[in-house]
Amino acid sequence: MNHERLYKTESRLVTRIGKAFLTERVVMHGKDLHHELDHLEWLHLYIYAILGRDPGKNVANMLNCYWVGSSYPDPSIWPNHVAALAGSVRTTPSLGMMAGLSISEASIYGRRPEVRALDFFYRASNWCDEDGKLEEFVDHEKNLGRILFGYGRPLATTDERIVFTLDKAKEYGFSEGRHLKMAFAVYEHVNKKYGYSMNVAAVHAALAADMGFTCEEYQLILSPGFVTGMAPCFKDARSRPEGSFFPIRCESIVYNGVDKRDWED
Repeated sequence: MNHERLYKTESRLVTRIGKAFLTERVVMHGKDLHHELDHLEWLHLYIYAILGRDPGKNVANMLNCYWVGSSYPDPSIWPNHVAALAGSVRTTPSLGMMAGLSISEASIYGRRPEVRALDFFYRASNWCDEDGKLEEFVDHEKNLGRILFGYGRPLATTDERIVFTLDKAKEYGFSEGRHLKMAFAVYEHVNKKYGYSMNVAAVHAALAADMGFTCEEYQLILSPGFVTGMAPCFKDARSRPEGSFFPIRCESIVYNGVDKRDWED
C-alpha cells in the first residue's frame, strides 16, 4: 500500500457510511437513524446498512422469509449443537451465539455454499448471454470437478423450505425472475442426468440474483440468519444439568488410530 495513503488516514477517520455525533444525532448513509430510519423494522434496517440504499419493503420481506424458513430450534443440526454445548457448559449467551455463528460458514452447509450458489447463477447467466446453453454450462462445471451448490442435501432428498419460499416469492413479486427459472431448469437437468435433488440454497441464491445482490452483500445479509434457531437451543441446554448435552463416556469413543506409544526424550 502507498504510504501516502496511510499518512492521510493517520489520526483521522475517513468514512462515508455514517457517524455518531454523541448527544446530537446518528447518521447512517446520509440519513438520521432516529428520525428518518425509525420506521424500518430491524432486518430492513440491517439490509439498508449493508447496501447503503433502501431496497424496498418487498425485498426486506423476502429476505425475512430466508431467516424465518431456516430458524430450526433443533440442537442436533447446523451450528445449533455448538450453541447448545455453550449453554451446557455455562458460557454467556453472546459467546454461545458467536461460537455457533462462527461455524455457519462450513464447506457443505450454511453461508459459503449459498454464496457459491449465487456466484454459479451469475456465471451461468453470463454463459447464456454469450449464446451458450445452460445444460452445457452445468456439465462444464461438473467436468471441472466443481460442486453444484444448491443441488443435493445431506441426510435428506427433499427440502421442506422450498415450497414455503416459493409461496413467499409469489406473494412479494419475485416468482418470475430469470435466475429463479434458471434454478429449476438446472434442477431438471441435474436430476435427470445425475440424480440430484434440489435444496433451498439454489432457490435462495437464484432469488438473490434476481434481486441484484453481490456475493459479498449476500453473505453479509445472511450471516446472522441462523441465530433465531440457536437461541432456544442455548437456553434449553442452559436450563438442564451442566455438561448434560450429549455427554460421551471415554470407553464409548471408537478410536482406530495409532496405538499408545512411549515417547523417548
